[in-house]
Amino acid sequence: MTRSLRNLYLTAVVCFLSGPLIVVTGVSLNARKRLFFPPDGFSLRWYIELLSEKAWLVPVRNSLTIASLSALIALSIALPLAYFLWRHRVFYARMLFALGLSPFILPPVITALGFLSFWVMIGFYGKMAATIISHAIFFVTLPLVTLSLGFESIDTEIVEAAETMGADARMVFRSVIFPMVRPYMVSGYAFAFVLSLNEYIVAYMVAGFTVETLPIKIFNSLRYGYTPVMAAVAVVFVLLAALIFGLIGRFGDLPKLLGAMNPEDR
Repeated sequence: MTRSLRNLYLTAVVCFLSGPLIVVTGVSLNARKRLFFPPDGFSLRWYIELLSEKAWLVPVRNSLTIASLSALIALSIALPLAYFLWRHRVFYARMLFALGLSPFILPPVITALGFLSFWVMIGFYGKMAATIISHAIFFVTLPLVTLSLGFESIDTEIVEAAETMGADARMVFRSVIFPMVRPYMVSGYAFAFVLSLNEYIVAYMVAGFTVETLPIKIFNSLRYGYTPVMAAVAVVFVLLAALIFGLIGRFGDLPKLLGAMNPEDR
């Protein structure tokens, strides 16, 4: 393929992938309450409504609370599990790792139905805590994978050197291992946080209309007609995800965090 054809192909791919975002952004800037593209006039009133109207502020607060806490819990589960599997090469390590991956591998509807049955059975259905715990279990796969990559990237000779110099297991973890896996913890938290913000099926099945997140609010609003606020929410979500992953890419080794090996490791 010649250079000109390659550039043409890449341009077509970029236009195809960015097309929906361009349309949604244009819709969010309509001056009138219409889903027109190109926009009928120019206005930021829908972004202001998103950040000022209680009907939208409550779902924003719920989504941020659920995403922040569920990502933290998922990270708290994944860190000791990934450390144990790396530190102790037990025969059932693969089974434990597969168990950590299973919530994300199964179809979301199946997982959501399981959560629904469990929370109804113990009388905890419709609580925000139930949604937080459900999201934490559902997205524990993400920090588990990134942390496993982080632990596998550690040179065991460094750990052995620290132990030879008299450091106990706690000191080795605090001064040697933890600083080396910290970027992987941040990336795992970011992945779980962003996906929790956008998750609909599990949140809807676990909390229904009791705890309204932004995705649930959007789908509920569709019953009363379309509004450019929905497009504004989509644009904000995309910008937030781009900001988070952009920071990870800027201050961390994003290809390595995603599992790419260094040339010398191949």
